[in-house]
Amino acid sequence: MGRMKTPIANPLALAVLALLFERPMHPYEMAAILKQRHKHESIKLRYGSLYAVIDLLTARGFIEPVETSRGGRRPERTTYSLTSSGRACLRDWMHELLAEPAKEFPQFEAGLCLLPVLPPDETVTLLRHRAARLAETIAQMKLQLATMAAQDLSVMVGPEEKLPPPLLGRKFPAIFLIENEYRLAMLSAELEFVSDLVRRITEEGWGPVELWRDIQATCEKGYRERAGQPDHAARERNEHSESLGSSKP
Repeated sequence: MGRMKTPIANPLALAVLALLFERPMHPYEMAAILKQRHKHESIKLRYGSLYAVIDLLTARGFIEPVETSRGGRRPERTTYSLTSSGRACLRDWMHELLAEPAKEFPQFEAGLCLLPVLPPDETVTLLRHRAARLAETIAQMKLQLATMAAQDLSVMVGPEEKLPPPLLGRKFPAIFLIENEYRLAMLSAELEFVSDLVRRITEEGWGPVELWRDIQATCEKGYRERAGQPDHAARERNEHSESLGSSKP
């Protein structure tokens, strides 16, 4: 869309900019709010990474320290605010994330592209297990979404926060749950894909399944020969053939 590529790749940095867009705060408060709002389920949160991100954003001039305070025996806490260049970075980054599809590398896709490593029967068993786990997760997420949607918005406010007047007494607005809806849609699509893949393998011989089985068996045999290991599959086939031969009159 004609915008410069975001100079920082860590989504936690985006979360920090977004929090400071609301108001100045210190790192401990940032982490607490991300957890209270369940944003750590979408953006990986580690305290060490958070402080590293804050140092990076400060060095880039996107945020700046505005106050250092100490309460009781607690260590000093530095409060940060968003700079004008940080605000511009936040807007550009959001534009890029929402408008431009990016190539991602999901672990499941990596497994799919290497299917011939495993024989078809074993793969089907694993995929059926995955489908069952996906169904469980989807059911849990639907229940969680329904529960959150029925809650008062005040439950996600920390002890140092106050809700703006327009939000007082309101239930969770849909905009605060959209990442959960997206995750649920992706999991549902994956479950549909996995279930259909199992059906195609078992009912239609997708692959083709015999070619797949031969490729895997050939690679397995070659590996065992190179590693000096017995070919159990070949031995079982020979024993099966011998038993058939001995059963003939």
